[in-house]
Amino acid sequence: MPRSGSTLLAALLSQNPLIHAEGNSAVCQLMWDMYVSCRNNVNEQLKGNYREHFVRDFIAQIPKTYYQELHTTTAGAVSTIIVDKCRAWTRKANTDLLREFIDPHIKIIVMERSVTEVIHSFYKLFKKNNWADEMVCACLTDLLTPETEPVRWTLEWIKIAREEQAQGQNDPTFLFIHYNDLVENTADVLKRIYAFCGWQPFPHTFTEVVNKYPENDEFYGLDGFHTIRPVVCKEENTTVLPPDIMEKCNELDTYYGYI
Repeated sequence: MPRSGSTLLAALLSQNPLIHAEGNSAVCQLMWDMYVSCRNNVNEQLKGNYREHFVRDFIAQIPKTYYQELHTTTAGAVSTIIVDKCRAWTRKANTDLLREFIDPHIKIIVMERSVTEVIHSFYKLFKKNNWADEMVCACLTDLLTPETEPVRWTLEWIKIAREEQAQGQNDPTFLFIHYNDLVENTADVLKRIYAFCGWQPFPHTFTEVVNKYPENDEFYGLDGFHTIRPVVCKEENTTVLPPDIMEKCNELDTYYGYI
């Protein structure tokens, strides 16, 4: 989910010199585009020249190329773990892509938050950037429109992921982390993540958190879009949503089980 603590989690994980976790990544889209191209656009050429066996190499190479500059950290330790941040990984087609071309036992950390809190957070962000009320309401309405990103499609992808997890796989793919747990029970959440991923424990700090890989909020036109506080805590949000927006948030939270 957007506004669910993924930037904070990435900053925390990046305290570990063996882990690299940066901002929203293009890897998912690049892999999907290559997959579609190989299966459709250039399928004829690949088959006609007996090069179908290269498809796996093309797709599997994308993450390696994207992160090829990550040789060592400032501490000199080799970064052996890449945490690639992208909401679209929870889409089943993309999860299947990871299993087929990267690792059949891939691990995906799913950050969740109630729709009401997500929209409250966007509302506060928009107002901080001095957006006019009409523009704010229009953007909030767009966020809640069916079959759109970043909210409505993500809710559906998470719902499907939960259903798949409920089937009782021997090697579960998804770990669901709620925003409130991350900011209120940070140490326990990190222990869960480390156990889930099979990583060696690391002593994290929660009072001097720094985003080592800040995203360009000027590009997004939203100052503070990916700003994190140096001390992990939940900040009270006293903003009041328009009644129609609040009603829709409650409907979605009820349907998806967040209230």
